[in-house]
Amino acid sequence: MSLVDRVKGILLDPRRTWPVIEAESTSTAELYRGYLVWLAAIPAVCGFIGLSLIGIGGFGFTVRVPLLMGLGNLVVSYVLSLVGVFVLALIVDALAPTFGGTRSAIQALKLTVYASTAALVGGVFSLLPMLSILGLLAALYSVYLIYTGLPVLMKNPPEKSLAYTAVVIVAGIVMGLVIGAVSALFRPHHGMVGAGGAGVSITTPQGKVSIDTAALEAAGKKMQEATRQMEQAQQGGKPAAAAAAAGQAAAAAMGALGGAQGSVGVAALKAALPEQLGGLPRTALEVQNNQAMGVAMGQARAEYGSAGKHLRVEIIDMGGLSGLAQMAGLVQGEKESEGRVEKTWQSGGRTLMEEYHKDGSQAEAKTILKNSLVVSVEGTGVPIDGVRAALGQLDLAALEGLARTAQQK
Repeated sequence: MSLVDRVKGILLDPRRTWPVIEAESTSTAELYRGYLVWLAAIPAVCGFIGLSLIGIGGFGFTVRVPLLMGLGNLVVSYVLSLVGVFVLALIVDALAPTFGGTRSAIQALKLTVYASTAALVGGVFSLLPMLSILGLLAALYSVYLIYTGLPVLMKNPPEKSLAYTAVVIVAGIVMGLVIGAVSALFRPHHGMVGAGGAGVSITTPQGKVSIDTAALEAAGKKMQEATRQMEQAQQGGKPAAAAAAAGQAAAAAMGALGGAQGSVGVAALKAALPEQLGGLPRTALEVQNNQAMGVAMGQARAEYGSAGKHLRVEIIDMGGLSGLAQMAGLVQGEKESEGRVEKTWQSGGRTLMEEYHKDGSQAEAKTILKNSLVVSVEGTGVPIDGVRAALGQLDLAALEGLARTAQQK
């Protein structure tokens, strides 16, 4: 079957096409050489044309990514897309027994290669950056393709496809974050992928990101049970129970992303904000405690000011989303223009970021602690040295040592 016919078949009639794909005898090399290498070029090339040649325009001006940077991004995003499909297939294969399926490396690769068709073809919208949201919608259709393909290729019971798909999508989100972070480095030789034991990992110059398939399997079992409870609650006309089960599924997904369990509590965050900071009195204080779909987050915010100088401090507990916060440490570097400086680096297990104007009018210093609390100090009329000093006045070690509890206090 030609490439065009296969694209049309999987997009327009997936339920008939998946059994054909399942019966085909093929290899990894054939899947890549005859299909994936061509489709993966669509978002990479179109993204380069859209950002570096056409540019993002509005209000009478156009911004373009420099050609060399754009070419570097093209190569990296293309290579990592090919790698990402393969790694996702490893995860699909590892998860199959959890959902009553049969492990098969080649069938898992068929699934991820052909299910990615919608997302890759949707990359054509990158030609015009303002239409990139349509590419996201196309990517959502790939979720449906995974859902319809799992019971055919991985032989899992159809009723377990929803939970299976959900866990695969969590893994896909992780892969997308890693690919985005590594792509930002624009260095093709820096990314390495390995597989073995109970997980897969990607190594960058800034460290290793591991995807623990054992943790994904555990999350899958939790999501499977939550899905069963949700279906029972819906059939029994119990919306509150269905919502609680949905929250359990979301919490399991966040756990697979490396999210922290429980919360440190906003009272502890509030206590970390002093009455004075940087020689300025506190003028405002606010705390928030939020929880939605099983994901808890807390925040404490304070403002300090006097005589034209202003500091704003935020301490955020990412809770279930802390795995995403740690992804920020993947991208490190420094960028300087005529009047502005941006830096991101790691020290002592923490990620640190600074962004400031050289004239001292605006400055911000931020750190992501080992326990994924995010602490930031933003200054107006305070130069970066003063903002750094203010951040140093906060007891970061004490914040890092805060214990988490199952429920927010």
